[in-house]
Amino acid sequence: MRLYQEWLKRERGLAFEDYAALWEWSTTDLDAFWRSIWDYYRIESPTPFRAVVRDNGMPDVAWFEGAQVNFARHIFRHIAPAEAAGQLAIIAENEKGEITEISWSELRRKSASLALELRRLGVKPGDRVAAYLPNIPEATIAFIACASIGAVWTLCSPDMGTPALLDRFQQTSPKVLIAVDGIFYAGKAMDRCTVVKDMRAALPSVEALLVVKSGYGDAPVAGAIDFAGILTRDDDAVAAFEPDWVSFDHPLWILYSSGTTGLPKAIVHGHGGIIALACAGHLHLDIGASYAPNSFGERFHWYSATGWVMWNQQVCGLLSGTTICLYDGSPSGPKETPDWGVMWAFAARHRITWFGGGAAFFISCRKAGISLSEIGDLSAVRALGSTGSPLPPDVQLWGNDEFAFFGRPDIWWCNISGGTDLFAGFMAGNRDLAATPGRLQCRHLGAAVEAWGEDGKPVVGKVGELVCTRPMPSMPLYFWGDADGSRYRGSYFSEWPGIWRHGDWLRIDEDGSCTITGRSDATINRHGLRMGTADIYAAVERLADVADSLVIDLDDGEGDSKLLMFVVPAEGRELDEALKAALAAAIRSSLSPRFIPDLFLQAPGIPRTLSGKKQELPVKRLFQGWPAAKVVNPDVIANPDILPWYLACAKSWLDGAPGGQGTLA
Repeated sequence: MRLYQEWLKRERGLAFEDYAALWEWSTTDLDAFWRSIWDYYRIESPTPFRAVVRDNGMPDVAWFEGAQVNFARHIFRHIAPAEAAGQLAIIAENEKGEITEISWSELRRKSASLALELRRLGVKPGDRVAAYLPNIPEATIAFIACASIGAVWTLCSPDMGTPALLDRFQQTSPKVLIAVDGIFYAGKAMDRCTVVKDMRAALPSVEALLVVKSGYGDAPVAGAIDFAGILTRDDDAVAAFEPDWVSFDHPLWILYSSGTTGLPKAIVHGHGGIIALACAGHLHLDIGASYAPNSFGERFHWYSATGWVMWNQQVCGLLSGTTICLYDGSPSGPKETPDWGVMWAFAARHRITWFGGGAAFFISCRKAGISLSEIGDLSAVRALGSTGSPLPPDVQLWGNDEFAFFGRPDIWWCNISGGTDLFAGFMAGNRDLAATPGRLQCRHLGAAVEAWGEDGKPVVGKVGELVCTRPMPSMPLYFWGDADGSRYRGSYFSEWPGIWRHGDWLRIDEDGSCTITGRSDATINRHGLRMGTADIYAAVERLADVADSLVIDLDDGEGDSKLLMFVVPAEGRELDEALKAALAAAIRSSLSPRFIPDLFLQAPGIPRTLSGKKQELPVKRLFQGWPAAKVVNPDVIANPDILPWYLACAKSWLDGAPGGQGTLA
């Protein structure tokens, strides 16, 4: 960030007294700011652009019209300097400890080999290539190959069930399917051949199937092309291969919303918008080229399954010439003998400098009581990243204490919040700003984010709706299959036309720091006082006897409501009267007596998406009597085994006997 500001002063004659002034400029002079990102990161185009932005009111916005770019081209320009400095492109490890290292030139050769094969199979610009792969190097290689020829990439994780996969892939009619025949996860080998066969049978658009052989498949998949064999090609055509130039708004990939309460949205992003936002985002992440003097030896890791947008963020590290470190496996090892030190040991082995994960991961590490000093040498780690849900202040303080052993008591936490929807952070980190545990340091450059009250006016120091009042280049081009754009407009612009409403509660304080207090559709409103669920979780989950929790507010239709809290006690504990009293005391002292639940229920677990987000709204709707089939999709829930308990509990509640399940209190 500081180097960028020095460049602005030197090249543009622009100086800002503080970050607030820089942010203000970035959100009011969109032309100058995004032009500076284009120039600072030397984004290349063989043709000039006519204007930076043409804004006819969101979502009718066009960026860099006339420019041509390519995501893969932007990556490949790092090959020569990275290899001269001896830096790798990818370091990957799986749960069994098997390590793969890929150089920048090998990354190019392998992706070029696959790109040429895809062309041979008839894949043209705009055709979709679907992938069913875990977080292995082959997924990154395949994505870059698709990007290089203008094919549209769409990826799902092998931990999804077949119905959930088809809900996504059937929307996009892929021409080619790339799939793994088995996985090893949480200490177990699992065949995926049957899933692959079922997918192919249900996707008549697929003309070719490429299979990554894992060693865990039960039987060969008939008619499949061996993926590994394709990557061995090394001839003149591969050496001469160059990625295609495509328009700035040419589709790059299709991401999906969670799909927990209906058909997932198929969100389309463009090459140029993703390049621009990833580059701007790297200012906030403070990552740079692994070969550059300022960031020499950078190794960037963000733990993610391939079904989460953070997989895409991880791959985008390559755009800045950064070595990315991939992990394929469970973050806590085998289910029978969980070990929350697994990922930290991985970071120590590979001298990772930037370590990111979901907030739920860090919460679990603290709850497990792990001691980082006993795991390995983590002195190379200079930054910790968190997203997915709010990070409680005490968890951040725990991390500070743990890293004090390695001489970093002030380890920098880069807490970010944004979304799959726009592939960007609305709020992010900044190394030059003060860090307050539990808060996001600032609003992202270029993100005109405000908190709005019910009257549609900005508020400061108070909770309001998170809105974005100006466009960003990575906002969706459209939803796949949404011909008239009605679903896209309805998803973000129905409340205030031309204003992006994100669906989160946000508080922006006077110093510019931000706090996400929960989803606005899952707000707690007790006698006129609103509270985000994140504040309640922060109050109760710092208790050692609480492993997890979820709260819902049920309106009784007569002006009152019942507040229910589902509690997962720590191992060996029960939700007895003493624990209920402790929960009530924690809420009373941290928030207000108004937010003490009317009923505490001991639950076997908390439903979470595959990316770790608590499923408040689906649970709330179950208890409001919505049909289960319209409320919850088990195939996109990380722990679907607990859903029957919630279904039975909701039925009991609706029958007027909330204590009828025996485990309820």
